[in-house]
Amino acid sequence: FTDKFVTVFDPLDGSSNLDCNIPVGTIFRMYKEKEAMDNCEVLDEMEIEGSCLLNTLRPGSALVASGYCLYSSSCIFVFTVGAGTHGFTLDPATGHFILTHPDIQIPPRGRIYSFNEANRWLWDKPLQEYITALQTGDNEEGVRYSSRYVGSMVGDVHRTLLYGGIYGYPADDNYKDGKLRLLYEAAPMSFIIEQAGGLALSGLTRVMDVTPVDIHQRVPFLAGSYHDVMEMRSFYEASTDPVLIRRCLNRLEGRKTD
Repeated sequence: FTDKFVTVFDPLDGSSNLDCNIPVGTIFRMYKEKEAMDNCEVLDEMEIEGSCLLNTLRPGSALVASGYCLYSSSCIFVFTVGAGTHGFTLDPATGHFILTHPDIQIPPRGRIYSFNEANRWLWDKPLQEYITALQTGDNEEGVRYSSRYVGSMVGDVHRTLLYGGIYGYPADDNYKDGKLRLLYEAAPMSFIIEQAGGLALSGLTRVMDVTPVDIHQRVPFLAGSYHDVMEMRSFYEASTDPVLIRRCLNRLEGRKTD
C-alpha cells in the first residue's frame, strides 16, 4: 500500500472477565489518513494535536478495514475490508491463521437475544417491549427466543455473527448514551456485522452514521440479524415519547444526553 492509514483499537475487550477465564478479544478499525500526521503529538488525554483529532474523529462510514481477534478455545481473527466478512483460525502447529470462515453471512433471523437483563427496567421503554415480545413469542416470527449472554462484546458478537439473533448493550437510566465506545468498539463491530449482511443501530439511527466528537464517546449498540434488528427498530419508531426521540437525534449529531 502507498496510502497511510490511521488505526484505533481496544486492546483487550472484556478484560474484567480475565480472572474467571471468560473469552476476551481485541477490536480495531482503520481508515485512510485525512491529513499528514507527521507532527501529530499526543501529550495526554486533555492535550491532543488538532491533526490527530481530524484523522481520528471520523464516522464508521469512512472505514476501510475493521476486525477483531477472539481468544477462546481457539484464536479466531475476523476481518473485513469492505468486501464481506471473513474468519481465520490460528493453527498452533504452524503459527499461521487459516481461512476457516470465508464470507460469513449472518442469518437474516436468529432465535437468540443477548443482553444484560439485570438492567432491563432501566432501558428505553421500546426496548423493554421488544425483549418482552421475544420472550413471549408475540413477535413477527411468532416464536420464543432463547437468551445467551457472555458479557464480553467480542464473544457475544462472534456467536451472533454465526448463529444470528440480536446482541445489545443499550442505553439505560444510568448510562443514557450507553457504555460502549463509538470509536473503537461500536463502529468497528458495526462494520463487521453489516459486511456480513446484518445491521447495527443505536436505537433509531445507524451506528456507522454517527460522527464522533470525542475519542471516548459512548453510544448504545443494538446489532445482529437484519430482520431482528429492524423489528427492534419498529418499536422505537412507534414511540411518541419526545424525550426519547430527541435523545436519538442527539446521538446522531454527537451530542451527549443530559
